[in-house]
This record gives sequence, structure tokens and C-alpha cells, in this order.
Amino acid sequence: MQFSFPWPVSQGEWLAWLAAAATILIGLFVMFMPRLALRLFRLQPAAERTEMLVVPRAIIGGFYIGFGLAAVTLAQPFIYLALGAAWGVSVFGCLISMLSDGAKAVYSWVFLALSLVLAVFPLAFVMGFVA
Repeated sequence: MQFSFPWPVSQGEWLAWLAAAATILIGLFVMFMPRLALRLFRLQPAAERTEMLVVPRAIIGGFYIGFGLAAVTLAQPFIYLALGAAWGVSVFGCLISMLSDGAKAVYSWVFLALSLVLAVFPLAFVMGFVA
């Protein structure tokens, strides 16, 4: 069995591929620059608690990289559906935080918009809204 890289051919595939690529880039950023990522997320680990960097590297960075790579390399509709659904749940989490925690800073709106775009791109392709 030969493996070939499935390059996107339609506009919808490009949108889904871009969402997967953005997920990989976010994962790489968090994995290799966790302190900067945590600062950007408004979370500050104590300087003497370096073991706290395991969580962003492994759970956020590793998961985003793995999920994005699976979507990019396999290019299967169900993987794009799962990617869009995962980002959609992130949108839901942002909304819950904004409504119940009062987190309505500019950062919250930016993360909500980013999550919404990364959810809509693969879902629009899989659901057939963009060919």
C-alpha cells in the first residue's frame, strides 16, 4: 500500500485543510513556546513550578498537532467533521465562559471568533455548503 499526500483540490477542501493546518500551527506554538502561550492565554505558571508546562505541551500542543496532522494527512470527511465539531465545542465553551463567568474582554471575543472560523471551515465542507 502506497501513501500519497492528499492535496486539496476544491475550495471546500482548502477551507477544511486550512483549519487543520491552523490547528497544527496552534499546537506547535503551544508545544514549543508554552510560557508565551500561557501568557497569551492569560495564565501564568509560577517560575519555580516548571512541571506545570507539561499540561500545555502535552494536552494542548500534542493533541492539536496530532488531530491536525491526522486531518491533513488523511483528508477524510469524518476527520474534518470531528475537527469542526471539536472547534465547535470550543465555541460553546467560550460562550459559557462569557455568559457565566463574565469573561467579555477583547481576548475572549478574539478567541471566540478564531474558534468559530476554525469550526465553520471544516463543517462547511463536510456538510456540503462549500464544494
